[in-house]
Amino acid sequence: MFSSLFGSNCTVDIQLFDIEKRKTVEVQTEKGAQRLYVFTETEPIKGKVIASVKSGKKIEHQGIKIDFIGQIELFYDRGNHYEFTTLTKELSPPGVLNGDAQFEFDFTSAEKQYESYNGINVRLRYFLKFSVVRSLATNITKELDVWVINFQSPPEINNSIKMEVGIEDCLHIEFEYGRSKYSQDFI
Repeated sequence: MFSSLFGSNCTVDIQLFDIEKRKTVEVQTEKGAQRLYVFTETEPIKGKVIASVKSGKKIEHQGIKIDFIGQIELFYDRGNHYEFTTLTKELSPPGVLNGDAQFEFDFTSAEKQYESYNGINVRLRYFLKFSVVRSLATNITKELDVWVINFQSPPEINNSIKMEVGIEDCLHIEFEYGRSKYSQDFI
């Protein structure tokens, strides 16, 4: 009766394939420092989810799914998130979950057009969200963040920029930058 107050009857673990050779990056989040696996825009995200239900227990569900989500969070507006990409894979139709269950997923065609970013005012993140949808009880969810880096060659044409700022007949300042496009590494 009180099991939902003192813990869940189900534990969930999301495991990615080929992580032994994958690079990681350390990112500061509200949960503290986290090590995230690095993916590029063309690499597929594959893995498996292991859902373990305590022995003697069962969980009735309305379906099991995993989502790959790209989202922009503004820290001054925590309630609203802009999701620019969402892919959903249905892993199981409605039924009963008991014992241990494994579900494989493959997001080969997941569009990762932007790079991950974690700044002071905004965060652009990609993550996997596993959900066991239930009708009367709260859903069981687990998230796993990944870091996306897109490698691009420098632009062929990179002209200089000249800007003029001033007050008429009083003050005149001229700025000249050596190029019009800079990479994040340069800044």
